[in-house]
Parts: sequence; structure tokens; C-alpha cells
Amino acid sequence: MKDWPHYVELLKGAEQLLERAPFSGQERLKAQLWKQFAMNLSQGYFLLFQSTPDHPEFAPFENSVFLAQPNPDAVYYYAPVDGHGVYRVTGERGNAPVAGFALGNRIIGMDPSPGKGLGNFDMDDLELDADGRFDVIFSTDRPEGYVGNWLPMQPDTDFILVRQFSYDWGQEQDVRLAIERIDAPCAVRPPLTEEEIDAKLTHLFAGYMRNLSGISMGAVKRCVERDFVNRFNLNSFQELGNGQDWPQAYFETAFDLAEDEALIIESALPDERPYWNVQVIDSLWNQVEYVYRQSSLNGMQAAVDPDGKFRAVLSHRDPGIANWLDTGGNLQGMMIGRWYRCSSQPTPSITKVKFADLDCHLPADSVRIDANGRAEALRKRRIGSQLRRKW
Repeated sequence: MKDWPHYVELLKGAEQLLERAPFSGQERLKAQLWKQFAMNLSQGYFLLFQSTPDHPEFAPFENSVFLAQPNPDAVYYYAPVDGHGVYRVTGERGNAPVAGFALGNRIIGMDPSPGKGLGNFDMDDLELDADGRFDVIFSTDRPEGYVGNWLPMQPDTDFILVRQFSYDWGQEQDVRLAIERIDAPCAVRPPLTEEEIDAKLTHLFAGYMRNLSGISMGAVKRCVERDFVNRFNLNSFQELGNGQDWPQAYFETAFDLAEDEALIIESALPDERPYWNVQVIDSLWNQVEYVYRQSSLNGMQAAVDPDGKFRAVLSHRDPGIANWLDTGGNLQGMMIGRWYRCSSQPTPSITKVKFADLDCHLPADSVRIDANGRAEALRKRRIGSQLRRKW
């Protein structure tokens, strides 16, 4: 086994990623990147060390701590698998509006480039009992004689990801899941060997930490280079590993906002909209603090104006508008929204205005909020977020 300084040495040179940042010249950006490196190391430990394809367990993947562009309404769980194996997932569906499985190869961060999606499956398509419980088998072929829930797994699959999107934070019943490999030769998990630990530490320090930050910054930079700054673009994010069968469209923009400016976001809403949201992320692709700040809104949290449109204000301080999107102090970053299985996919408009002139650009009947209302909304948000199971 190598000495500890060997692994520490592998971290050197990662600071050069700062040169690839889409927005530069900020000491704040450097601090955020060092923080992101620490986050990546923490997250990578879960993904690399918590379980193995022979002895899997769902590990937390993205949430209010692991912030590489998670959907704030979502919790994600990751389990490594062998695409040639046979796995059984036992669980309860819960009642969040979206819950499903995503199969893929090379979860984001494992390589310098994202892997590929190999199938998305909605839990609502499974046969559930009266209490929402189910078993489902994942394998390349349906086991002979098996008539229960079965989902196909391609041979190059190396992970199963669980997605759950919540609307009413803390009030919905969360998904509960367990996974086991049922064709494994031994149910007892052996300890990792010295060689296995060495390989995982090397990957964590020399690979995963840099890969995740590089991919994250690249996603923001692509938006800037395509000139989608303060204007939305509709995107599938397939280049980040989404399969073609993922029934979700994203609207995205990079934002560039002075201290005395605000962005007004306006959008028609689809007639049928089972799930939608919008979120604020920083220039490193990290979600802005969302437990204690209103840096995201979903279809339940958002107020709809009397004319049926959604209007929000992105700004550095509270504009007194119900649909405030808090920048978290970031002058640059991104906004990303989602239309999930919606009947249409509108592209919202953006208008940049002086913060002091907001009332001149918003309808008189746009939904306002006072200080007491904001305090209550933020309290509901932080309590609801913490009541969700994210670990």
C-alpha cells in the first residue's frame, strides 16, 4: 500500500481548472472552486466506497450537500451494478409526483466526459400492491418462469440511479428502496483489498474530483459560448448522460447581473404540467443554497399571475414579488428549468431591468409578498426540505 503523501500529491494541479471557468477575475470564484473540490471528494467517497456491484446499496448522490446541479426538488440515489448480473429492488413507491430508475454507464464524474443513459423507467409503470409496495428484477433477460416486475438492463450498464421529484416538500411520502444482487456467489461482503483501496483512492484524488468540476464548468461555459446569456435555450442535456427516452425538456440560460439589476422571467404554462420547476445555480454549476434561500421554485411553490402566466424575478435582494429567485450573491451563474411530461415546452422570455424600476415592468396584479409572508415561506421551505429523506 502506498504512503499517504502519494495520494495527496495526486491533488496537485487541480487548481488549473480555474483557467477554464466561464466567468473569471473573481476571488470569490476561486474560493467556490476549492469548496467544490472538497464537495467532490466527499461525494466521490460515497460513490466509490459505499458499495460494489456484487454487494450494492443505494448511496446519496445529489442533494442539499452534493450540489453539482441537483434539482432542488429531487433526491437521487446511486448503486453500482454489473450489467451481466441480476438485481432485485424492493421498495415502496411513495406519492411524490415523479419517481423512477435511470440506468447508465459511467455516472457523471467517473470519467472526464459524461457517460450515456441506458434506459429510464417510471415507477408508476410497475405493478404495485395496495400499499404501493413492489419488487422489480433488473437483468439482461427476463428470468425463466418469472412473471413479476422486470426491467431490462443492457450489458454495459454499471449503475442504477433513482430519481424522486417532490412538490410539497416534507409532506409527501418518500420512496423507500433496497437493492440486492441475487445471482452473486456469496451474500457476505468481503473487505476491500489493499489493491482495491489503492485503485479507488487514486480514482478519487486524480480522477473524480477533477472530472466533476471540469464537466460542471463545461456545462456553464457551453451556455455562455452559445450566447445564451440572459436568454433561455431549450435543451435536452443529452450530452450530460440523459438518454433519448428521458421525458423532460430543460430551459437554460447563463445570467450576468449587476448589483443594481434584476431579470424578469416570464412564461406561458403548459395546459398539462405534471411537474415543472426553475432553479438558480452558480458559475461552477452548483445549486445556490436552497434550504435557507428561495433559489428555486416548483409548480406547487410558484404563484401564477391572474393572466395565467408565470413571472419571477432573479435578483440579489428581495423584490417583494412572490416568485423571487435569489442569486445567493452571485453576479454570474445559470438558471435551469424543467418541463416533465408537459403538454408543451415553452421557452420563457427574460428582460433585464434596473432593480429600482421593477414595478414599471411588471403587471400591477403580479403576486406580491410582504416581509411576514416571505419569512413564513422561507420557514416552510427550510422545514420541508429537512423533513425529506436525502441520506
